[in-house]
Parts: sequence; structure tokens; C-alpha cells
Amino acid sequence: MLVSGTGSNLQALLDAGLPVVAVASSRPGVRALDRARHLATNVFELTDYRSRAERDEAMADWLEEQGVELVVCAGYMQILSPGFLARFPKIVNVHPSLLPQFPGAQAIEQALAAGVDETGVTVHYVDEGVDTGPVIRQVPVPVEPQETLLERLHAVEHRILPEVVRELCAR
Repeated sequence: MLVSGTGSNLQALLDAGLPVVAVASSRPGVRALDRARHLATNVFELTDYRSRAERDEAMADWLEEQGVELVVCAGYMQILSPGFLARFPKIVNVHPSLLPQFPGAQAIEQALAAGVDETGVTVHYVDEGVDTGPVIRQVPVPVEPQETLLERLHAVEHRILPEVVRELCAR
């Protein structure tokens, strides 16, 4: 699993009893690493490497050493290099919009600025683009009431990401 922040989707996978074996973070000291303290963890800060490709190679080596077969990006806020993508045939990401609408880091803000009535959650395969990989599952979420939108999006993420990961692990 790849993380960069609080790790609420990591917690959802753990709560679902899924076989999370290792957690790689792009940032030290994040809550996700606390949630994963019983697992193999490592930090791969981009600034510690000469290039993204070098960082991704080190991260891929470490994940392979841990026996990782399916990589899940859950709040991982880094673009993965082509070399990393080539080493793992199954990489999935969860994103807070109905892709292809509102890709990138500010999806919720983009949806609100666009004035749409509905946004949602997408679980998709990761490719070389930013949130451009094939969609696995999408669930729409009404924007209103805006005060609870983030909470409702997270609830959907925490439900469908474990469902998709369970299905992919069964294949």
C-alpha cells in the first residue's frame, strides 16, 4: 500500500481483514504509518533520491522484498514512474470524483467550483497519466449538503476500495 497522509483508506482495508503486508509512505511522520505500525513500513521521500525513477526503483525493490503483488494507492500524492508501473501489473487508486471529471489533487474543490450536483468516488487502475487509468468502479455522491460532502465521500471510499481489493485478491 502506498500512502502520503492519514491512512483512513488503509484503516478501511485493515478493518476489512484484507492482506495488507507492507506500507510505503512518501512522507515521514504521517498518521498512516502509525496505523501500520504492526506491518512492514518504509518512507520513500522524493528529496532523498536524485530522481523520481530512482525513488520508485528503491520503493519497488522494497515492496517486492515484502511480497507485495497488488499495489494500492490510498491517498498517495505522487506520480509513479513508468519503471514502477512496469514492475507491478496491478496498481489501483481511489479518487474522490467520477473520473474523468476532476482528476488530480484538488478534485473536491474542482467539483464545488464547477457547480455540479453530483460528484463521487472512483477506484481505477493506475497508468502513466494523472487519474487516467481504466475505471474499475464508480459510485456517485450528491454534492449537497456541502457541509458533509467530505465525510460522505470518505464513507464511500472506505466501502468500495475494500470491495475492489477483495475482488482483485481473489483473481
